Amino acid sequence: MKISLALIISILFFACNNPNKDYQNATSDYQIIPKPESLEMQTGRFVVDSKTTVSAAAGLEHEGDYLADMLSLLTNATIDFESGTSGTIQLKIDDAIENEEGYEVSVTYDNIVISGKTSKGVFYGIQTLRQLIPVSSNSETQQTSDLTIPAVEIKDHPRFAYRGMHLDVARHMFPVAFIKKYIDLLAMHKMNTFHWHLTEDQGWRIEIKKYPKLTEIGSKRYGTIIGHHPGTGNDETEYSGFYTQEEVKDIVKYATERHVTVIPEIELPGHASAAIAAYPFLSCFPEEPTIVTKDMGSKAGKEAQANGTPKIVQETWGVFDDVFCAGDEQTFQFLEDVLAEVIPLFPSEYIHIGGDECPKSNWKRCPDCQKRIKDNNLADEHELQSYFIQRIEKYLNANGKKIIGWDEILEGGLAPNATVMSWRGEKGGIEAAKQHHDVIMTPGHSCYFDHYQTEDKDNEPLAIGGKTTVADVYAYEPVPNELSEEESSYVLGAQGNVWTEYMDTTDDVEYMILPRMTALSEVVWTQKEARNWDDFKLRLNTMKHRYDAMDLNYAKHVFESKKDTLQQTKP
Repeated sequence: MKISLALIISILFFACNNPNKDYQNATSDYQIIPKPESLEMQTGRFVVDSKTTVSAAAGLEHEGDYLADMLSLLTNATIDFESGTSGTIQLKIDDAIENEEGYEVSVTYDNIVISGKTSKGVFYGIQTLRQLIPVSSNSETQQTSDLTIPAVEIKDHPRFAYRGMHLDVARHMFPVAFIKKYIDLLAMHKMNTFHWHLTEDQGWRIEIKKYPKLTEIGSKRYGTIIGHHPGTGNDETEYSGFYTQEEVKDIVKYATERHVTVIPEIELPGHASAAIAAYPFLSCFPEEPTIVTKDMGSKAGKEAQANGTPKIVQETWGVFDDVFCAGDEQTFQFLEDVLAEVIPLFPSEYIHIGGDECPKSNWKRCPDCQKRIKDNNLADEHELQSYFIQRIEKYLNANGKKIIGWDEILEGGLAPNATVMSWRGEKGGIEAAKQHHDVIMTPGHSCYFDHYQTEDKDNEPLAIGGKTTVADVYAYEPVPNELSEEESSYVLGAQGNVWTEYMDTTDDVEYMILPRMTALSEVVWTQKEARNWDDFKLRLNTMKHRYDAMDLNYAKHVFESKKDTLQQTKP
């Protein structure tokens, strides 16, 4: 009896004198990006140690495993996950939360509760909890024996439903492991869409079993130009690679587990050189040789053409006249066959079909294309492009998918159910929203992460041109003033685009996206009135330490140059 009483007294004494219960936290303990809708600092800190357990309600088992694994990696302890509600960290579904991606985080000195309307909301709550963990030299990637989380009450939900990042793997391809790392970065920033640009003039990167030459021939180019377009020569080195369907399934599964939707892009009717090199019948003029800009082609490519292989995969960058023939039924059969294999690989409701930069010169001189125009009472080649896009849309709609296309799909008349991705400024997005079509904003002046990041281009890696600073990205407002309240509802969100003509390594990609991607994540998540550049910079300095802990190759000069960090470029 004396032992029991002593034990009770000891417990009461510890509870009353627990330093973690009365710990006074500072504003610097709550440097979260994107900024939550509501954050109330509290007194106390929760200690993660061997006594910590994670529990989750039914349907949240994956999120529970994810959190337990994450905390175990950050501590010297094994953090167990168990179903139910008995853990010191509890994951719950709360139907009272209105937004499908909304969440609440409650941290006290002895308990953490993360609630969401759905499992997606709970997952985002976990990402916020992750940023509440203090950043040290060994956090994020290595173990630490002293991990505490500041007490807080957070209520949060995103402003936009579409929060995306794009990656071009056709100009330069990246390993499966890096694609997963890229998806992890999206998830950490509460971005929910990965736009995967898989086909281009310079390479076809997805296995299509009915058309093996797409990867046997279309995934390989004989060489690549040296330097900035039009180039100073050719590296004379074959470049090749593609993702098997099994690899695609693995990546999609990985993304789905992190609540990231993967939208594939199959370019049409332009940017088709790689497909045409594999199957020349797709061209209006199969026997005409591929034109290499300013004689920058490789010796091997020239020899192939001289020896009776007129069509080759492009070795330079730009826009090319050789596009899919719109007058030949074989073209549409080919594209439907390709899409029939793509559709089952991607559970996304969308397929991106490109639709940009499609020259009309071949169509103007192609008898089959001119006959198509005449037979369908089309006014011109622009309406022929609209016919092309609408045929593909009908096929995809019939198979349970919707299309997204670059803003050129507005030319000649917009497909009935199409979503427009506005890249040539905002004009296309404004026009589409006024027509009551969904819009994703991705204008070059704010959302193209292949631009230079500073005025000091001589000390920057080679880029396509332009200048987009972190401040420019943060200042972007996705809803144009020209739209009414009703029209504004058609703006689904925004996306950062990563075109890889001049990014041939994973380090290059990381350098170009960080910290601009971090700035965009707040643009698309946080309410407009809550965004503040000076406040964001303070939180970004904490995020920088997280980049360091994760060994990411971010643009460090952003944190060193006041000029480039503070000034914004006018679009």
